[in-house]
Amino acid sequence: MSSSTAAERGTGPDPAAMAALDSHWAAAPTLRNWFATVDHKRIGRRYLVTAALFFGFAGASALAMRTQLAGPEAGVLSAREYNQLFTMHGTAMIFLFSTPMLFGFGNFLVPLMIGTRDMAFPRLNAFGYWVFLFAGLFMWASVPAGAAPNGGWFAYVPLTDERHTPGLHLDVYTLGLLFLGISTTAGAINFIVTALKLRAPGMSLNRVPIFVWAIVATAFMVLFALPVLNLDNALLFLDRRFDTRFFEPERGGNVLLWQHLFWIFGHPDVYIIVMPALGIVSAVLPVFCRRGIVGYPLVVFSIVAIAIISFGVWVHHMFATGLPQLSYGFFSAASTVITIPSGLQIFAWLATMLFGRIVLSVPFLFVVGFLVTFVIGGFTGVMFALTAFDQQTTDTYFVVAHFHYVLFGGAVFPILAGIYYWLPKITGRMFDARLGRWAFWLVFLGMNLTFFPMHVSGLLGMPRRVYTYSGGLGWDALNVLATVGAYVLAVGLLLVAIGVVHALRRGDPAPDDPWGGDSLEWATSSPPKPYNFAVIPRVRSLHPVWDPATAESTGPGADEDRILAEGRRTLFTSEFDGRPERAVEMPEETLKPLVAAVGLLVLFLGLLFAWYWIAAGSGALVAGTLATWLWPPHRAPEEAGMTT
Repeated sequence: MSSSTAAERGTGPDPAAMAALDSHWAAAPTLRNWFATVDHKRIGRRYLVTAALFFGFAGASALAMRTQLAGPEAGVLSAREYNQLFTMHGTAMIFLFSTPMLFGFGNFLVPLMIGTRDMAFPRLNAFGYWVFLFAGLFMWASVPAGAAPNGGWFAYVPLTDERHTPGLHLDVYTLGLLFLGISTTAGAINFIVTALKLRAPGMSLNRVPIFVWAIVATAFMVLFALPVLNLDNALLFLDRRFDTRFFEPERGGNVLLWQHLFWIFGHPDVYIIVMPALGIVSAVLPVFCRRGIVGYPLVVFSIVAIAIISFGVWVHHMFATGLPQLSYGFFSAASTVITIPSGLQIFAWLATMLFGRIVLSVPFLFVVGFLVTFVIGGFTGVMFALTAFDQQTTDTYFVVAHFHYVLFGGAVFPILAGIYYWLPKITGRMFDARLGRWAFWLVFLGMNLTFFPMHVSGLLGMPRRVYTYSGGLGWDALNVLATVGAYVLAVGLLLVAIGVVHALRRGDPAPDDPWGGDSLEWATSSPPKPYNFAVIPRVRSLHPVWDPATAESTGPGADEDRILAEGRRTLFTSEFDGRPERAVEMPEETLKPLVAAVGLLVLFLGLLFAWYWIAAGSGALVAGTLATWLWPPHRAPEEAGMTT
């Protein structure tokens, strides 16, 4: 097995071709180009940083809530303040951190992993980021204004209708998620087309990295699940603003309609969050076990199976709502069946560790932490699939413990593993390993100390969604432990941030492939050039960087149709077997995505404050911007077949 990069094995294209690539792809470091960039790597870094900032806001909210709950009858937060922080914490962690953070990794890595030069729709990619940023600011700006969402991240009616929750609180929630959904949908479409049409020649479907499979499966889930959430939020906004009463039984509505629509989205969303994180684990683990992942076809099958089955289990969130008893049996069975493909991945990772030669690095430590916490969360998840147990523990802190083990253990630990694993590639700098190990142990111990006691307090009857409680109920010591754990966890996460900043400022220069990785991002420089690959590789293996034949395809004598130095060009290939089809021209920097996103921000602000004439005007601005954006450019006849 060789871990040397293509640059070390061959000279690549001649200097004239390299200079041509630089002139076409490199952008001058101007203020305009900072706002106008369509480079997937810069956009991916922005997703990562922005999602991390929203994670910091949500984490600070969690610390405030845990401080309030550290003892009975505490007065740190009022009920009104607690409800707003509680709702924004959950909403931000689910919608503004987890999926955007993982999509940030996808933006940076998917084109590199499949051997292409950008995403399929670079301008749509930039538009998606600006919409995500503005939607997040739209929602977080409501906190200092005292108008933040306050009905929980699940926003159950009738508690969230205009009569029970007056003011802008839930209008911010519904409009903010509708706004954000535009970004998520745009990103999902982009990932699917990129993975299907821009893979390097020879990268057939059985050679696609598992991380890319996970991103594509997530993208398909988003396209099917998100419209249901958008419909739910639109109906609630119409109920609140225009008295349509979709959810009021007295006027022909149905209260449970909200829950059905929300959880038809909400349970697949658990896997929308976790699936790319599982892809990170499958990317990191083989490198530090020094062998390919065991059972690659089964792991891919499990990803596809989870994506499908997850749409048939939503009612296990509603076992206490009085639905027909017969239906419980079907959904209980489906909730149990979905553990089988999840277990396949667990056993594949364990077998890879068993048959490999483990290297104890910081990314590998976070992968092990993920395995421990995710298995605990999965075990309690199987318990919730049993109707009788679910009905006894519903709306208790046992549920809070379960989903934090699944989502924190299943998403945050892999995200931290990915940060340490790809930080040298993203920044060109190495991190301090000792600081990384300290961060791991504090995060691991803090996470378990925070959330494990909640299992016990839930079994002792402590309900969810309470801002205070009476003493003498047996919960006091457990809440003190959970609060101490939250602060230990916060210190560990702070060390992660310090480690990233330290690497950027004082880290040693990173080699192109510091870990001996197997996928194509490690065949580029650290950080990658604007065009990613001087020569688009011809892939001949599932582990192209460990494969000498793939490396030779980028050396001297590389085919001219894989250098493509005549413009901002990359290669279209066939969907299944990666056969070259044609070269396509990629768009240059433009401000149109930013202008369209600003127009949408003004539109949603107009809807929020009932300035409908402003909303209509900004809608016209968005439509005009999209018209100029999509207007085909004038090209010479010989270039007519090279536009995306």
